Amino acid sequence: MDLRIIGCGNFDRGDDAAGLLVARRLRAFGVESFGVEVIEQSGESFALMDCWTGCEHVILADATAPSGAPGQVQVWNAHGDKLPENVFPCSTHAFGVREAVELARAMNRLPQTLRIYGIEGKQFSFGEPLSQEVERSVEFVAQQLLELVRTTTGRAQTARNPA
Repeated sequence: MDLRIIGCGNFDRGDDAAGLLVARRLRAFGVESFGVEVIEQSGESFALMDCWTGCEHVILADATAPSGAPGQVQVWNAHGDKLPENVFPCSTHAFGVREAVELARAMNRLPQTLRIYGIEGKQFSFGEPLSQEVERSVEFVAQQLLELVRTTTGRAQTARNPA
């Protein structure tokens, strides 16, 4: 299976690092040994579209705007769901995830499957640390994606324990 996982974010802005941390956790688990490509990306829309070009199945992880439930995880199917305008703010990505998905949809450039995992953030100011809620959700999403990779690749291989 042709699968690429893209983690988006910015390590300098607190919870905005969530997607990048999911990607790093998956690497630590050894998902690349399953033939899955893991990419870290800032979330800028044109670069995102380039990241998924030529790949049939893409999973994207990113932080979402605060709405009262830090750490809450939402999943969208880009082919079936229009992304809400207020969920993926462009503040740290300029022209971001939502815009990339909608532009790719309009240009018929979405991959065959594009699933987006959003982790609701709490603090996005420059220099802020990762919140505990988001840290727990990063681990939760990474575990979910590890299991998804195992299932979809049909490989019984055990991933490395990063301990």
